[in-house]
Parts: sequence; C-alpha cells; structure tokens
Amino acid sequence: MKVHLSRWVCVDIESNLQRLRQEAIEAANDGAEIVVFPELFLTGYTRPLDPQRAREVFAEVSGGAPDVLFVFGSISETRRNRVTVWSGGNQLAFYDKIHLFRPNGEHELWGAGESYVGFEWRDLRIGLMNCNDIRFPEQARALTLEGRCNLLVVPAWWPWRRDHIWSTLLKARAAENQLWVLGCCIAGSVEEIEFAGAGNHVFDPSGEPVRTADDRTYEIDLENPPLSIVDPIEQYVEIDRVDVVSGD
Repeated sequence: MKVHLSRWVCVDIESNLQRLRQEAIEAANDGAEIVVFPELFLTGYTRPLDPQRAREVFAEVSGGAPDVLFVFGSISETRRNRVTVWSGGNQLAFYDKIHLFRPNGEHELWGAGESYVGFEWRDLRIGLMNCNDIRFPEQARALTLEGRCNLLVVPAWWPWRRDHIWSTLLKARAAENQLWVLGCCIAGSVEEIEFAGAGNHVFDPSGEPVRTADDRTYEIDLENPPLSIVDPIEQYVEIDRVDVVSGD
C-alpha cells in the first residue's frame, strides 16, 4: 500500500487551501491510498478559519479521489484540536486531541478530548493520535488492546530540534504494540510564527523504519508484516496494583 505523508509548510489560509487541493490530486494520481496532512496544517496556531469552510474543502478534496483515505490533522472546531478522516466526500471519523501541549499554551486554546478513537477502513483498523499524545504509551496500548487497531496515524506539529524524540516515540509505539505507525509532521511555518518542523517517519510492527526517497512517499506491505515475537494482546496481563516498598 502506498502512503503519502505531506511535507507541509504553513503559510496564509488561501494559499494553504489551494495547495491542499493540488497536493491531494497529485498524491491520488501517484497511487497513494492513504494521504495524511499534519497537525494545524491550514491555520497554524494563530490564523482564523471557519471550520465549516474547512469541511467543505475536505469534502471536495476527498470526493474527487473516492478510493483514497484522507487524514486531515487538524482544525480548530468546538474549542477542540480536531483530526478528521474523510473518504469519498464523507467524514468517517474524528478525534479530539487529549494530551494538549502546555508549553505552547494549547490548554488555553482548546479543551482536551474525552475518548480514544479508532475506525475501520477496508481491512484495517486505524487508531488516531495527535502530536503530544505520542508521549503517552497508554493511549496507543488502549487502541491496540481495546480497539484492536493495527495501524496508528499521528499528525504532529513537532520541532526539528526534537526530531530524535519524535522518531524514538513513534518507533517505541510501533514495536511495543506490534503495529504500523505513520508520523506526519509539519515541515515549517512562516508569517506569524516561523517554525522548522521535524521529519516524517513510518515504522513497521517490529519498530523498523520504512525507507523513503523523499520523506513523503512510503510503501507499507500490509500483507507480509514482520514476524511477531511477542503478541501484545495475547500476552497482556492487567495489573491494578502498584506496591511501593519503603527502604526504611
């Protein structure tokens, strides 16, 4: 399966919307079956955009390539940082970011989401996370154990200087849960906030990186995943007690 992860530079709203249309068409024509855009890719943190207008464009773009799954991550809607998933002009799922990044003041802009989200598409069960969520392994584990997800999609607004942390966390979530992980990060932002983003990364269920020539296009072999050494579902043991032993 061919996957397209955008290397997006956020500029003004009108330019962003036009580029979204163009990139979606190009990715679909290139044979991509899943196309992912990063967190806040249309607006950044400060640019206003009516969410209804964004939805109209998402419906238009996905309707023009009905065989492609689009993950648009994300827009500001109902005071939430919301990732939406579209196919054939229809929204299939949405996820509100739970672990807001306080150093950027996200908790002052949005309320936290209240549920983990996975959805079915073709033969896949896909879990959604957003940027800082990747620091919290319990979310990916719940999507694996309860949601039975076999692929995670993680849009992000993550800085280049911490790319080593971003890639390490993505790799860990893949290996510990034995699933595919797609990490799509903003490449940069200009105008109101100048920002250099981290890279895109894809890891297979063993935690091995999937190679790419351009940081955008990846081939994932869903039919022949790597051999699982430890089944994270079969061998899971639920413990509800922590014993802390005093050194006295």
